Amino acid sequence: MTRQSRLLAIDQGTTSTRSLVFDAEGRLIASAQREFPQYYPQAGWVDHDPEDIWRDAIETAREAIAKSDAPITAIGLANQRETVVVWDRATGAPIHRAIVWQDRRTASECERLRDEGAEALVRARTGLLLDPYFSATKLAWILDNVSNARQQAERGQLAFGTIDSFLLWRLTLGQVHATDATNASRTLLFDIHRQCWDDELLALFRIPHGLLPSVQDSSHFYGATIAELFGAPIPIAGVAGDQHAAMVGQACFKPGMVKSTYGTGCFALRNTGAEPASPRGGTLTTMAYRIEGVPTYASEGAIFIAGAAIKWLRDRLGLISDAAETSEIAAKLPGNHGVYMVPAFVGLGAPHWDPHARGLLCGLTLDSSAAHIVRAALESVAYQTFDLMEAMTGDGSLQAQGKSALRIDGGMAANDWFCQFLADILDAPVERPIMLEITAHGAAFLAGLSTGVYPNLAAISNVWARGARFEPRMAHAERERLIEGWRDAVRRALSSGGEATR
Repeated sequence: MTRQSRLLAIDQGTTSTRSLVFDAEGRLIASAQREFPQYYPQAGWVDHDPEDIWRDAIETAREAIAKSDAPITAIGLANQRETVVVWDRATGAPIHRAIVWQDRRTASECERLRDEGAEALVRARTGLLLDPYFSATKLAWILDNVSNARQQAERGQLAFGTIDSFLLWRLTLGQVHATDATNASRTLLFDIHRQCWDDELLALFRIPHGLLPSVQDSSHFYGATIAELFGAPIPIAGVAGDQHAAMVGQACFKPGMVKSTYGTGCFALRNTGAEPASPRGGTLTTMAYRIEGVPTYASEGAIFIAGAAIKWLRDRLGLISDAAETSEIAAKLPGNHGVYMVPAFVGLGAPHWDPHARGLLCGLTLDSSAAHIVRAALESVAYQTFDLMEAMTGDGSLQAQGKSALRIDGGMAANDWFCQFLADILDAPVERPIMLEITAHGAAFLAGLSTGVYPNLAAISNVWARGARFEPRMAHAERERLIEGWRDAVRRALSSGGEATR
């Protein structure tokens, strides 16, 4: 481990882009952040402008580098997953706005494929479900709805990628068209067992093979940035989807270890080791990471709305002016007063997978206040996490995995009231690391691993440090009462009036 090593992580998220510089001990040296616009062309549609993302990635990286106290050894990229970009190979210009992972416009196409019996194939090869959340149907939509796009794709004139691929292409001036195994595993086009693009899936979704990037390890030398961007070429040595980067950042390297990240959505990943576990209860089988050609797998539960519910309270309802206020607001109430929020603004993810479910507030009375709605939003994220743990383990606890704590990160992890309520609902300890920028941490670790800053995964584990631990303290009867109220609220929100079956 070289003490003067500086690792730059570009963490490209759903609502903002951040660049952070870390030293070899994992300490944050410098950072910069920009929020960018969200576009909602129709109900359930969510777009980003790739040029906004590119601009902010470069500006934040330059700002963070300028604040650094030593030259940058390598760059790691972490990105919002499943978001689709298609660009012209000759110009590098996107042919359409990026279609975001939250987007629901292809729900009917997923239903058609499911009705035709295609989900068994998709599930067996990819570990995923037929849902508009994933990339393939969004990519097909662009090819079918942008003039001449399908013809250009079949002539090899276009390139497809998730956000990491688009940034790699731009950072290297078109010299690198690649992605890593974690991002590839989220497209519905990648066989996680054979570790390659699957021709049968490409035919199912009508995707020309020539659109696709090459698939590399998560810790890998992808190439170097062009000198004009940062004054000198810098190796790009790590790439992972944000949730996989967070798993590395949380040092969840042993089977059974679980992390949960609370950003725009919430994503819980449990390390299952060298063999993909059979999915159960609406959870997914996915990649954890791939290093030195060896895949490590995970079970995943995906919640579409977590921090986005708090942002909705602020930006749409005006109930808060800052997310930090929610902890104090919730703590002042003696209970939830029977008020529940099901934040199904873009449908429900695991374990229900109902793209048609919509948000619900229930249990309101004349005594209900804005504070109860704020608290209900916080509680909803804990209840959804419980649903994920229940789907993974069968009883909602972490004890069934032989592990006593859930490692959490993301913006909501800074909220002490939420952390304590989460521990209470899970009936298990919750651990928060000192470094909350864990997704960027993981991207930096991956870049450091391939450039010799860290000799092995054990060295990364030694850098991880716990900041706080929350022990469950809620009475069993109260916990059961609250969970039952949540289950009733979810039943009301589901489009079919009952849980979807997968």
